[in-house]
Amino acid sequence: MLLDVQITLRSVVFLLGGLLPFVLGGAALESFSPARAQTQPATQAPVSQSTQAQPGIVPPVAGQTQRGGLSVVVLDPAHGGTDPGARGAGGMRESDLVLEFSDQARRALEAQGFRVRQTRQGNDDPSLDDRSAMANAQRGTVFVTLHISSTGLPGTVRVYTMTDFPAAAGTTGMITWDRAQAPFLDLSRKLGDIVQGQLSQSFKGSPSSAQAAAVRQLRTTAAPAIAVEVSSVTVEDRADLVRMAPGVADAIARGIAAFRPIYEASPAASALP
Repeated sequence: MLLDVQITLRSVVFLLGGLLPFVLGGAALESFSPARAQTQPATQAPVSQSTQAQPGIVPPVAGQTQRGGLSVVVLDPAHGGTDPGARGAGGMRESDLVLEFSDQARRALEAQGFRVRQTRQGNDDPSLDDRSAMANAQRGTVFVTLHISSTGLPGTVRVYTMTDFPAAAGTTGMITWDRAQAPFLDLSRKLGDIVQGQLSQSFKGSPSSAQAAAVRQLRTTAAPAIAVEVSSVTVEDRADLVRMAPGVADAIARGIAAFRPIYEASPAASALP
């Protein structure tokens, strides 16, 4: 199930050539879904000794991607820990199901030559800012957050990209943490449409293009970012959802592979340090 929030900022995202680096701020969270509300504290992302002077920056993995290339996918299995997400019949929990979808997606992406990082591996619950920070610490990255809905036609899949941002209040040369997605909206929509097109071929009744929604995980991500939401936990048999995982994974992997030349030709990619 997707989330949106109103954010109280303590820090900003500084632009270098129109982009990074990013400094993590705090956040006060509330659900955008009328059926569900939650509060989640923003915690500091893990840092190495080399980044302790910049709290909240997640150190890049070894072998950082080449300038302008797209080689890393950050997968975000939504919810986790004390936040089970949507719940269905027979004790189905969104937080458990998305780990299975993420595992399938990781394998499909690695088969396409991407390096994959996951925001969580088990039943833990990183803060939403920590999830964004993992993507923001990379270069040549796309971010995919995975959800299982409690609504929608069972057996379908929808892709969401972030809604338009209101005009900035001023021209200070800085982007606040909750507007990190703003420079990447166009690329995110292109990625979302490609992935949704792949999904619509495999899952009848799915839309043909991505939809816009105020999704918290996307708002604070400084990279092309999409939310993929599978319908739904209302099915009686858990196996009906699990059987969708390979097809969803393959569509995501093929979509990102098709998006790679678009990303690498974009000004955002060429401006990366």
